[in-house]
Amino acid sequence: MMAKIELIATAPMGLEAIVAREVRELGYDDVSVDNGKVTFIGDEAAICRANLWLRTADRVLVKMGEFRATTFEELFEQTKALPWPDWLPEDAEFPVNGKSHKSQLSSVPACQGIVKKAIVEKMKQRYRHEWFQETGPRYTIEVSLLKDIATLTIDTSGPGLHKRGYRKLAAAAPLKETLAAAMILLSRWRPDRPLVDPFCGSGTIPIEAALIGRNIAPGLEREFAAEKWPILSHKLWQQCRQEAYDLAKRTLPLEIIGSDIDEQVLSLARHSAKCAGLSHVVQFANLPANRMKAEGEYGCIITNPPYGERLGEKTEVETIYRELGQFCRKLETWSFFILTSHFYFEQLFGRRADKKRKLYNGRIECNLYQFFGPLPPRSQQMSLQQMKEETAEG
Repeated sequence: MMAKIELIATAPMGLEAIVAREVRELGYDDVSVDNGKVTFIGDEAAICRANLWLRTADRVLVKMGEFRATTFEELFEQTKALPWPDWLPEDAEFPVNGKSHKSQLSSVPACQGIVKKAIVEKMKQRYRHEWFQETGPRYTIEVSLLKDIATLTIDTSGPGLHKRGYRKLAAAAPLKETLAAAMILLSRWRPDRPLVDPFCGSGTIPIEAALIGRNIAPGLEREFAAEKWPILSHKLWQQCRQEAYDLAKRTLPLEIIGSDIDEQVLSLARHSAKCAGLSHVVQFANLPANRMKAEGEYGCIITNPPYGERLGEKTEVETIYRELGQFCRKLETWSFFILTSHFYFEQLFGRRADKKRKLYNGRIECNLYQFFGPLPPRSQQMSLQQMKEETAEG
């Protein structure tokens, strides 16, 4: 057993602080935040828990080593010095990916080849073979060079963590699950407040909200690359999954509604909600945004409306934003969280945001416009302690 493993949760640009908060909530305090990544110390169980629970990270990597390398010889020798056989069995399949930015070793294929050769040499010392067939479990290795500093990692996740397993069919340009989860975590939404998404498309925001509201681990219904690794026992994965099952509050009532004018994408949304086991929790309505019903007090509208990026859509989108502003003005106790790349959104919406946060939807630079309504009276608010107690009991 390894008591201390250095792990990296990779983060989409702008979401590093949220990923770090999630890591700390899992109980890992030795956390450092950098551009695009959150590094933390854990044990073998941390690999399982981080993959199962992190809602906004892209993937979880084992950090094998970090060192300065300005020549191929330095890269080779220092890669070879790392404890690869502690992780890789003799039948391991270990492809090497690479990237280089502002570094003297700028040829990525050459760096990949050097790293692969160095690992093979190290494996030869342990396993006494000249040739490795690579027919076993997959260990995707990456050599990342930034300003002449090489970081070597092994990917534990496999497909990116946004692939929860519930989206069997995809709509055109769907919002990534990790970004939807981040929008919800950045809002003040709590499970005892209504949540409405009037442009829900294939349902990502409502489904992610239901997973958060019921404390369901997002990775519970999928597999990870590291599940096949001998170093992480099947029993350990079972224990971590069971822990996640036990923490879920599957009967907690939620008021989550998504609507859209496109019945075709709504059928995808319903299908995804069913695959996530949430078809009875999330309601979907085939309605335009201005006819959407938002009932109750102190609710949240969290949405990713059309941006008008395509030619000919601009006028239509500007009308949508004006109507959304008129609709929201009637909801005096509600809060609104709207993601868009439109430069004049606030003018069209008719109100300045209390806070703006730059986020990227794919490669599109957007702002999350945050309009904070009043918080519910104390008597209506579920205290954090109450929620924790219910989670423990549930």
